[in-house]
Amino acid sequence: MRSHGATTKRAQRLASIGRLLDAAQELFVSQGYRQTNLDQIASAAGLTKGAVYFYFRSKETVLLELLERVQAIVVDQARKVVAGTGPGAVDRLVAFLNQQSKLGVTHRDAVLLLILMSLEFSERKGPVRNMLRRVYRQLYALVERMVQDGQRSGEIRADVRARELSAIVMAIHDGTFLEWYRRSPALSGPEIVRALRGVMLTGISRAPARGLRGGVRRIQARAA
Repeated sequence: MRSHGATTKRAQRLASIGRLLDAAQELFVSQGYRQTNLDQIASAAGLTKGAVYFYFRSKETVLLELLERVQAIVVDQARKVVAGTGPGAVDRLVAFLNQQSKLGVTHRDAVLLLILMSLEFSERKGPVRNMLRRVYRQLYALVERMVQDGQRSGEIRADVRARELSAIVMAIHDGTFLEWYRRSPALSGPEIVRALRGVMLTGISRAPARGLRGGVRRIQARAA
């Protein structure tokens, strides 16, 4: 049986790791990976630089741990939501967008970390870039499958390949988060997400214009 002292130490250790990760995430998002050092992370977490070395060994290890956490928040939850939504491909795509918009409220910095680090590490080889590419590949694959399903069912236009359409969906997704971040609080989160859904669905849908407007309104009403 684990002693009370051991349980307390484990809880303290987990709390310290959580504080370090939260502090690092905030700094990486606000000032970038290159401009952040271990002293700043330790200070923001209220711990010593030695504590950062003890738990993570390096700044890169801190970021890799954060990206593991981001994958669980951004990718794993999106898969779960999409799998539980149906029957149509557009319904699943809207569910994906709604899930991501909720993260903008509950885990904004986690999504921004993924986007900003993908830009900062785009030309840097190593485990961080590999991890970022792995996370994005999973998101690309998830969206591309929904687009392919929609093309087969006739819900989504088929005159553009699924890979390119899914790339546009992800570009709009990332761009919307960045614009929201840059112009907050001038932009309303719910309003920009509503605009994202309407514009994106209008662009990828195969439905005639008149029917599409009604369909988009119905989708937005369900998603609101």
